[in-house]
Amino acid sequence: MIRSVFTVVAFACSMAFTGSAQAQPVTSPGGGPASFFERLFGGPSSPTVRRLVSWSGNHRPGTIVISTSQRRLYFVLGQGQAIQYGIGVGRPGFAWAGTKTVSMKREWPAWSPPAAMLRRRPDLARYMAGGLGNPLGARALYLGSSLYRIHGSNEPETIGYAVSSGCIRMTNADVVDLYNRTRIGTRVVVLR
Repeated sequence: MIRSVFTVVAFACSMAFTGSAQAQPVTSPGGGPASFFERLFGGPSSPTVRRLVSWSGNHRPGTIVISTSQRRLYFVLGQGQAIQYGIGVGRPGFAWAGTKTVSMKREWPAWSPPAAMLRRRPDLARYMAGGLGNPLGARALYLGSSLYRIHGSNEPETIGYAVSSGCIRMTNADVVDLYNRTRIGTRVVVLR
C-alpha cells in the first residue's frame, strides 16, 4: 500500500514538474533545457559572484549600500567587512539615488505593473502571481512608500546591466541570501 501511494505521488510530482518546465521555457548555459534549480535560482552561478569584501565606509552593520555605477550591492557586516552582490539597475532615465528603508518583505511576491509602466508597455499583464515566471523573482524587499524594490529576477542574464525601471535586480540565489539577512526597517543607501 505504501509503495503504491509513493509511486502515485512520485508520478504526480514528475508530471507537475514536466508541465511547469514546458510552461517556463528556460535554457541552461549549455543550451539544453534548464534544470529545476537553474530555473529557480537563475543558473548554476551568478554572473557576478557574491563574496566577502573589505568595507571602509561608515555605515552601521546591517545597512544595505547600493552603488549603481559599480552595479554592486553591499550588505555591511561591520568590523571592516561587507558582502558584495552583483545587481541590475535602472536604465538611463530611471536611475535614482537616496536613502530608503525596507518597509516590507515578501517571498515569491505577486506583481502588478505601475500605471506609468503600463503606459510604456501596454502588452504587460495587469497582474502576475508569484512564481518562476514573475519578474520579481523569489524575494522582494520593498523600499519605503516608493515603487522601487530590491528583488530577484527571472532574467539572471540582466545582472550587471542598466535595464530596469528603477528597481534593483539580483539573481534569485542572491536575493534569498540578502532577504534572510535583512529585517524590516533596514536602511538602504542608493548611490550613483
